[in-house]
Amino acid sequence: MSIRHRIAAALLLAGAATAALAAPVPKEQLLVPPKDAAHYVVVSQAGKHGDQWVWTQPDGSIASRYTQSLRGWITEIDEVMTLGPDGLPTAIAIRGVTPNGDAAETFAMRDGKAVWKAAADSGEVAAAPAFYLATGGTNMANIPLAAELVEAGAKGVALFPSGRATLEKGPTLAITGPSGPRTVQLAWVRGIAPSPTPIWLDTDGKYFAEVSHISTMPAGYEGNIRAMLDFQDAETAKAVRAIAHRFRDPAAKAPVLFDNVRLFDADKGVFVDNQAVLAADGKISAIAAAGSLKAPPNGRVIDGRGKTLVPGLWDSHLHIGDDWNVLLNMATGITSFRSPGTDIDRAVDATKRWKSGDLLMGEPFVAQIIDQKHPLAAQGAEVVTSPAEAIAAVRKMKDAGLWGVKFYTSMNPAWIAPAAAEAHRLGLQVLGHVPATMRPLDAVKAGYDEITHINFVMMQFMPQDVVDRANTAQRLEGPAKFGKDVDLNSAEVRSFIAELARRKTVIDPTLVVWEGSMKSDGGVPADAYAAYMGILSPSYDRFFKAGGYPVVEGYTRDDYRKSFDKLVGLVGAMHKAGVTIVAGTDGQGIELVRELELYKLAGMTNAEALQSATIVPARRVGIAERTGSIAVGKEADMVLVDGDVSADLGALRRVVTVVSDGFVMDGDALRTAAGFSGRPK
Repeated sequence: MSIRHRIAAALLLAGAATAALAAPVPKEQLLVPPKDAAHYVVVSQAGKHGDQWVWTQPDGSIASRYTQSLRGWITEIDEVMTLGPDGLPTAIAIRGVTPNGDAAETFAMRDGKAVWKAAADSGEVAAAPAFYLATGGTNMANIPLAAELVEAGAKGVALFPSGRATLEKGPTLAITGPSGPRTVQLAWVRGIAPSPTPIWLDTDGKYFAEVSHISTMPAGYEGNIRAMLDFQDAETAKAVRAIAHRFRDPAAKAPVLFDNVRLFDADKGVFVDNQAVLAADGKISAIAAAGSLKAPPNGRVIDGRGKTLVPGLWDSHLHIGDDWNVLLNMATGITSFRSPGTDIDRAVDATKRWKSGDLLMGEPFVAQIIDQKHPLAAQGAEVVTSPAEAIAAVRKMKDAGLWGVKFYTSMNPAWIAPAAAEAHRLGLQVLGHVPATMRPLDAVKAGYDEITHINFVMMQFMPQDVVDRANTAQRLEGPAKFGKDVDLNSAEVRSFIAELARRKTVIDPTLVVWEGSMKSDGGVPADAYAAYMGILSPSYDRFFKAGGYPVVEGYTRDDYRKSFDKLVGLVGAMHKAGVTIVAGTDGQGIELVRELELYKLAGMTNAEALQSATIVPARRVGIAERTGSIAVGKEADMVLVDGDVSADLGALRRVVTVVSDGFVMDGDALRTAAGFSGRPK
């Protein structure tokens, strides 16, 4: 996965996808690699997902062909890059199709200017020695980029349209491949994403591979993924450990008094003005009228005038990323989260280091994915081939200390009930996508406690052809095309919602995923990201402005927008009927406040929306007696934000102070550590 692909993957599910500029160049017209092209494979621990070839053309330009199929999402692209004498690109052309539409993107140095055109933006600036960082394309671009960064050393390389990147070399690792043992070196690229991005070099300092949840490796070396990923994670942990220890210094756990705050009482669902809250020894020790409490001699006082004190936030759909990602989550006030799909080893390791204080992360509640062994199986899943293997996978998750199991879209529907029954016997929760050929009510009857993603709830009313192919792009295209036609007041919909309420089924809508995908034409920041423009990285800014999922022939963007409005309406109808809603993003966490704003559009009050990200998920995972609300005797998990949340949910983005497990942390300092360059707007 390239540096650019890594950013795109982080944002794709949150809606920052690439819009079509025109009809994409079909696969048959893309470049065909010669027999002697360098061959890379696109792989995860679940198996192979694609290939990439790189070669030099007769005119000296570098060409690449990339092909990938990931759970039914198809990528077929090529890229040609011409380098100048200084090793910097003078021309780039990208063609083909991605899951997000036309991949077309161009860059050229001409007439004293650098000129580019992409789905997210287009523009020109004065020519200068700089490397154009495309929003898409193949991994091939990282080959000359790595070479330039290695040669530049500490001074780094300027980027078009803006920014500067540097590369820092790390330790080496011995691996094996077709030619026997060899040594590779881990390095970190800074300046492209908020946090350092890993890349692997060979002993000559040239590009070798990129390792992540989707990796790009020279063919024949894919057997080293686990070792390289573990090594990479361990080195990341070293860097973040010092940050964790700094914020979790014993002095940070001294008593603290928040005075003159507007307090959100999550248990009652009300905001209370002019309050004082005292925390000591990791617990909330007193709540009273403003000005009536005194801090102990060793404590400090934080004046909360004009601010709101809320419980620590929960993201109920936040996959554990690397250690930098979870630090970013803490900086946004997320002190607890559910991860519905994290590799067991990663979950166990991260949880262990969180408990020891070596990882600054919210309290995790993890489920891992179980999917049938299938060409469209989820990457990173526990893949199974029988009901017995499905049950064994459930037991494996219980033994690992996980909170639940998550079934995926290629799972054999007949295996759900026995596996879910075993999960319930072991005290695990059952949640997930709805497998192809099943409707959500079928999944609930088979044992689902919770349905993830509102599109799978809407699948109850989709045509059978869409349901039968829900493990392909139809899981998005179906609701996008046909959702607008669903009558939310019909007897069928009312009966379905009533059954969900009767069975106490929980819904994790992740509306923010579908807002950008269905509504955006691109060119302006998506609503989820507008407040973060200019404070994460220039590359992120471009992705924040990208457009939505390409419109299927015969439909319009307005059709998709109407369908999204029905998804919002469906959430509102379920909430009104008493169905439990938990707020999740399936993104980076910075989208959480937008998710709550969408709940308000669905008909919730500010207090109800905020409950879905505080006390409701705490109840859902069974720990409401110790956290999820600000009450005497509960754990000191709180966030002080600038503004009145009772009137403006957007105030939740303006984090002033985070208290997690009693440790008091400055919001600005957390953001700086996580790679922010300023406060959200």
